[in-house]
Amino acid sequence: MNFFQIRSYIKYCLKSRYRKGYGLHSPFVFELVRDVFYCKYPFYAFDEIKAFKRQLLYSNETFEMVDYGAGSVNFKGKTRKLSLLVNRSSIASKYGELLFRLITHLKPDNILELGTSIGMSASYFALADRRREVNTIEGCSVTAGYAKRTFDALKCDNVNQFVGQFTDVLPGLVAKHAQLDFVFFDGHHDKQATLDYFNLCLLKAGNNSVFVFDDIHWSKGMEEAWEIIYKHPKVTVSLDLFQVGIVFFRQECQKQHFVVKY
Repeated sequence: MNFFQIRSYIKYCLKSRYRKGYGLHSPFVFELVRDVFYCKYPFYAFDEIKAFKRQLLYSNETFEMVDYGAGSVNFKGKTRKLSLLVNRSSIASKYGELLFRLITHLKPDNILELGTSIGMSASYFALADRRREVNTIEGCSVTAGYAKRTFDALKCDNVNQFVGQFTDVLPGLVAKHAQLDFVFFDGHHDKQATLDYFNLCLLKAGNNSVFVFDDIHWSKGMEEAWEIIYKHPKVTVSLDLFQVGIVFFRQECQKQHFVVKY
């Protein structure tokens, strides 16, 4: 973490509450926190993904990465070591497992990811229910190749990969769906870009849709984007878990924002 992120984490720790649902007066959010966030059920896929991830952590491979986003605080230059990319940039097991459980709980018909990287998060999505279609976009073709290896190794046959810049690929994917059920925003950590992608996907957000944003406290700009997003009139329920922010559009719920200890 850099200084900004450390300061943001301290603020989060001071504000966060509702551990295991205690004190929540929203039945919808109480059920999420109790049955999804703090569920301890040992899904078989968790061990499979962790085992594959451990293999990659011992890799000595390096490659040149094309980064169309806002850069990275974890790396300098374009050369990446695969093991370091896995260690520093792939989704942490804690949050991958959370999103896996969220998908099994909500049962979205389609899943869209912006930012494949090496495919860890998409693997959690795909293995949560092999009947669900997972569309994932990655700007760097070399990184997308490593993701393909991940999907093959974990038998994620329900993943559709798209290689290209979000601005080129995303409009077509949004247009082909009547509704976007589950969207994970994990790339191009820039305030305006994040808001642009959110507003585009918002066109196809339905009552049961859920949007998840990674690295909401990555920078001042990302914090500002997150605040604009959860305050949007169409968003009814929003949850800040520090690493990720989750928003819902359920009209039957009163507009509320929760900072949840996780």
